[in-house]
Amino acid sequence: MSESWADEADRAEVPLAGGDVTDGVVRVGDTVRRPVGPHSPLVHALLAHLESAGFTGAPRFLGVDGYGREVLSYIDGEVAGRPCPPWIADETRLASVGRLVRACDDAAISFTPAPDLLPATAPAGLTGIPPAPGYPPELIGHADITLENVVFRDGRACALIDFDQAHPVTRADEMFSAMMWWAPLFDPCDVDPLLREVDVPRRARVLADAYGLSGTDRERVIEVGIMHTRRGWYLMRHWAQTRGGGWRRMWDEGVGDVIKRRESWLDRQAATLTAALTAP
Repeated sequence: MSESWADEADRAEVPLAGGDVTDGVVRVGDTVRRPVGPHSPLVHALLAHLESAGFTGAPRFLGVDGYGREVLSYIDGEVAGRPCPPWIADETRLASVGRLVRACDDAAISFTPAPDLLPATAPAGLTGIPPAPGYPPELIGHADITLENVVFRDGRACALIDFDQAHPVTRADEMFSAMMWWAPLFDPCDVDPLLREVDVPRRARVLADAYGLSGTDRERVIEVGIMHTRRGWYLMRHWAQTRGGGWRRMWDEGVGDVIKRRESWLDRQAATLTAALTAP
């Protein structure tokens, strides 16, 4: 598809900020240009499936430009940058995030990618990493539902962006990704000031209710979150060592310590959070 975009060298490119590890993301007109990588074939196939399934809350994959970058449709709206905007604690917006993620997952559940598109469960040569949760994946999920990856319009979550971390997940995995950033499930010292005084168990419950999370998944979401957090420290260290760039920068800035604090906080709060999620 690169020929469709090869004649745009003279169009203005506007850098887009917000991501931690992907450099070189720019807006060109009503499109976004991003570097491609090993993850790209799966992402492109997933976005094509979501479009065919009628899900409107994701970018459209349009092709590859003359510089070898993927071309995606630009989605207009508000994104929570840094520092966070005052509306970040609004529970009406929070509930809309849960509904958006559910709609995306419901559209993705019928997507069956070719086996060669799927990422390895753990990088080759990475030893000592704790085991992943043993529950079988249900769908290819977004898996990176950060504050910066949700677009709002008219006070409602309308789209997910940046599908680079998409991989096989359970619904509990997907909800932990949303809760981690939006409840948020972090040690309070690592939370944005606007979210330090919120009722975290309540916000986790708002997300679960809006998503329509099953009773079984409500019981296991914190369990799988703790397991993913323990694995996350090893993965972040490995990616910092092997990929460099933004991964190295995040590690040098202390993300490993943040992950360890989150693990300890989740261990302490697990019973309280699970009780809030499963209460009648």
